[in-house]
Amino acid sequence: MNTKRMSLGTIALSAVALLVTLPAARQAPAQEAKAPYATMAPVEQYLMADHDAEIALARTAAPKSISDGAEVLVLGRDGYTTAAKGENGFVCLVERAFAASTDFSEFWNPKNRSPICLNAAAVRTHLPFVEMKAKLVLAGKSKAEIAEAVTSALANKELPSPEPGAMCYMMSKQQYLNDGARNWHPHMMWFVPGDAAKSWGANLPGSTVMAANDPEEGMTIMMVWVDHWSDGTPAPGAME
Repeated sequence: MNTKRMSLGTIALSAVALLVTLPAARQAPAQEAKAPYATMAPVEQYLMADHDAEIALARTAAPKSISDGAEVLVLGRDGYTTAAKGENGFVCLVERAFAASTDFSEFWNPKNRSPICLNAAAVRTHLPFVEMKAKLVLAGKSKAEIAEAVTSALANKELPSPEPGAMCYMMSKQQYLNDGARNWHPHMMWFVPGDAAKSWGANLPGSTVMAANDPEEGMTIMMVWVDHWSDGTPAPGAME
């Protein structure tokens, strides 16, 4: 991995935070003071009024061969609910910024729309975190309260550790991950218990795997770029 690739990967891990549920790099106090998303926006700004449009956007997370047979969730005032039944074990939804770790600087960014399609193992062991955070946010809880609730639930085994093989697709050309990354790159992610970057050879010279440890959810997210969007069109190369 040359310097440009390493630099891009480092920027990406911070930028994508989470969208994709990746923890954001911590910023200096002066930068935090200038953060434009210091508080939660009105709930309406996080919701999509047109559920058909939200279903369609959720399905862009993965190729049609996968997403057409997936269950689809939409976000309402009380959390995520099923809007379309599935048959292949996958679940697609549009995450908001608050699916990320609470130290993500854009945790409250209402523009975030991150289509994601989870396989069955991730549905069982990662989706509960997303659903719990959404409910807490919509109930008006603060970031500190959300972090405490997640940490407590994980410690009490009310939330699961990632199962082997838990993964997802994030290949939507329409994704808006955050203000800096926008739609960034199509990619796949794996959810692994604990701090596991070393065991995957992630973030090393020449490795195609990027990793970010998320202590809040007790896992490491492994990420690999792919060369096309879910609609089959070419995506920006790894060096772009």
